[in-house]
Amino acid sequence: MEMKIMTANKWARFASLIAAAGLALAVTVYPRGLLHHEVLVSHGYLMLMMWGMSAGFVYGVGFDPSNRWLRMLFGPCIAGVLLLLGWGVFVRNCLF
Repeated sequence: MEMKIMTANKWARFASLIAAAGLALAVTVYPRGLLHHEVLVSHGYLMLMMWGMSAGFVYGVGFDPSNRWLRMLFGPCIAGVLLLLGWGVFVRNCLF
């Protein structure tokens, strides 16, 4: 039972790391993906996207903060939601 939990945890961390690295690479290689009809996406969305990437990297490399608030701010739930938001904004701006 313990081995299955550890394996699932490793896959979740790996997926988080790949999603964060992929979004960082996509924004670096194709920054026009942050534009929507030649208008820059709001600063709030960009800040949330960067927070998601940071949380994805923190969780993905296996770091668990000892502080309860930092553990919540950089945890897998926040990272997943914000990475999905970031990828959604980026893909929407590239396709439409």
